[in-house]
Amino acid sequence: MSIKLNWEAAEPGVKRKIFPPGNSVMMMEVHFEEGAEGYEHSHPHEQLTYCLRGKFEFTIDGEKHIVGPGETIFIPGGAKHGAKALEAGAIIDTFTPLRDDLLKR
Repeated sequence: MSIKLNWEAAEPGVKRKIFPPGNSVMMMEVHFEEGAEGYEHSHPHEQLTYCLRGKFEFTIDGEKHIVGPGETIFIPGGAKHGAKALEAGAIIDTFTPLRDDLLKR
């Protein structure tokens, strides 16, 4: 069975598609143009991010981390975080529990 997923705008230069979730875990693919930012925010969900391509600078509770292709970064629930694309790229974000704020139910 094929499920058609739609891309949606997040921030300027950032688009995402959210995959159908499981019972307590969800995933989305996010594409960034060079220089685009995922603005700083926080949420109670744990997040694991995998870099598909490009290079990103993540800030987590004030600490900067560089992530490139094939690398992951863990963001604890409640941590203030954001990301900037140092070059055009794509990441996979995984969350638990479900982010009802992102899911259209």
